[in-house]
Amino acid sequence: MKAVSTKDTKKIDVNLRPQKLADYIGQEQIVKTLSLFLEAVLKRGASSEHLLFYGPPGIGKTTLAFIIANELHGELKITSGATITKTGDLAAILTNLKDNDVLFIDEIHRLPKPVEEILYPVMEEYALDIIIGKGPAARTVRLPVPKITIVAATTKLALLSAPLRDRFGLVLRLDYYNEKEMEKIVERSSEILSLPITKDATKSIARRSRRTPRIANRILKRARDVLEVHKHTIIDEKLLNNLFSLLEIDDRGLTDIDIQYLRLLAEKFQNTPVGVETIASSLSEDRQTVEEFIEPYLMQIGFIKKTPRGRVLTAQAFSHLKLPYSSKNEVDQQRLV
Repeated sequence: MKAVSTKDTKKIDVNLRPQKLADYIGQEQIVKTLSLFLEAVLKRGASSEHLLFYGPPGIGKTTLAFIIANELHGELKITSGATITKTGDLAAILTNLKDNDVLFIDEIHRLPKPVEEILYPVMEEYALDIIIGKGPAARTVRLPVPKITIVAATTKLALLSAPLRDRFGLVLRLDYYNEKEMEKIVERSSEILSLPITKDATKSIARRSRRTPRIANRILKRARDVLEVHKHTIIDEKLLNNLFSLLEIDDRGLTDIDIQYLRLLAEKFQNTPVGVETIASSLSEDRQTVEEFIEPYLMQIGFIKKTPRGRVLTAQAFSHLKLPYSSKNEVDQQRLV
């Protein structure tokens, strides 16, 4: 098992990532904290703490790992918890690192327990304990590990064991971006990609990006496709209207499956509380897709509520669907909370 180096990452994706902390947009408190951390590390000459980022996917955890590696003048090695299946995989990665390198472990909650345990002395003592042999003849050999910084990311903090979580010196939560920050991200990305774009088009992409930079950049790249194929001179509202029609994204960033979800609750179940299993079955989707892909954004924008008896829609959701909302719905929901 070999970690992926930054050199192997697609050039265009690396270009869209800010290289310095000063260029990072949003997450102001985290930027301040990391600035202090990096300054302290550079003064000491070696890192003594490791970092854990958690939050929704696509909001900048990997980008921050790139920045940390650049600021520490080291190389970034990328791997994920799911791909390190045995202790030998981790040993192979660690032996190829050098001082000041950053090892980024994405989805660290998926590390197998034996691999997690061998990581403890690496984080605390920069040492790798390897067991040689089996049975009574087995012995432990301790190998030195370079003075590296481990940066980990997870979308499910609760799935991390307490011993692993407590070994990180900084545990930082990344949240969704606001619309102004998203506009700045779209402006920056379009400038890097040398794409002419109107102010209204920038706002339109930001509004439909579900407060997530990864989605904003994905939409911008698809707009570039339309620009080049249809020989447009600029990305404007007309171009985007055609694109959003193709991608089935409405003016709030909702996709076709989001609308199906809302209409299911509003029309089929008359906005009575519905359990997630029933919703998943009715949409022909699995429960995990509903809970991790569909519902988080709908809750962020205030379209659904979770009650003890199930999911219900809010007045904003009915307004978006252009359906009548009775005040009786609100009274009934309050009784369920």
